[in-house]
Amino acid sequence: MKRSNFWGIGAGLLCGSLLAGCGSNSSGSQQELDTTSSGTIQIGVDETFAPILTSQVDTFQKLYPSAHIQAQYNPELDVMQAFLKDSIRLAIVSRDLTADERATFQRQKLEPRTIRIGVDGVAIIVHPSNADSLLTVAQLQGIFAGKLTQWSQLSANNKLGAITAVFDNNNSSTARFVQDSVTRGGALTKGVFASKSNPALLDYVATHPNAIGVIGVNWISDRDDPKVPKFLSRVRVAGISPKASGSVPSDYVQPYQAYLAQKTYPLRRELYVISREARAGLGTGFASFLAGNKGQLIMLKAGLMPATGQVRMIEVKPN
Repeated sequence: MKRSNFWGIGAGLLCGSLLAGCGSNSSGSQQELDTTSSGTIQIGVDETFAPILTSQVDTFQKLYPSAHIQAQYNPELDVMQAFLKDSIRLAIVSRDLTADERATFQRQKLEPRTIRIGVDGVAIIVHPSNADSLLTVAQLQGIFAGKLTQWSQLSANNKLGAITAVFDNNNSSTARFVQDSVTRGGALTKGVFASKSNPALLDYVATHPNAIGVIGVNWISDRDDPKVPKFLSRVRVAGISPKASGSVPSDYVQPYQAYLAQKTYPLRRELYVISREARAGLGTGFASFLAGNKGQLIMLKAGLMPATGQVRMIEVKPN
């Protein structure tokens, strides 16, 4: 919690003390002198978080009409490259800075600040006609490493033929997550298909019975978003078990908010905001909003797990 104090709207004195030691400032040296609630800035957002961040930006700008946040939604790799090149003030991604990235900022005499703002998951989706909607992490590893290439290898009765694995983009955070956490650093199969966008990914899986897709949970978690029920009517969200063998039906969980909170869903990831601001500008104000009560409530409403607060669990007992 110590890190989150940096993002308070009243953190101007702290940020001011950092200014002298941080060297050159970001995004045109902030000569426009934006404040925590006014001005114009550009931020970069991992496009797998586009639905939730669009909602956050819209709400913030309604609360602060003089604030103009120009969000660029791109694959994670592109976001981080823009962040390192000083093209954007904030990066909102599913990982912290790497050692190499920190070294780059040290050479620039900058000290970026990172705060965790939520918990997301990576959802596995299949065509509604696919009977194999309960998968283990070991089976996913086999699929994405190219060791399991036919649906019949998972179930002898499955006649859907060759497995086509689909990501939104080759440079996306979901592709990196699968390589880091599912194939454990192993290369992804050469048969992986990049659909170029998350809506295109959903459409591809909905129209190709042999496809298996990987998508950020927030694209399918907010039931109040009119697009989400339409998406869910066209695809099936797979249940995932962490057990390599001997799984029973109750071991397979979908990426619902409660399972993200309980850490029982195995494909879980964090959501971070990283700032290169050296004073309390609009980036600091927006980051504070994301980490504060209003931003965290938006996370909760969207079906993600806030970084602060809890999800209320209700046990329903049979009569």
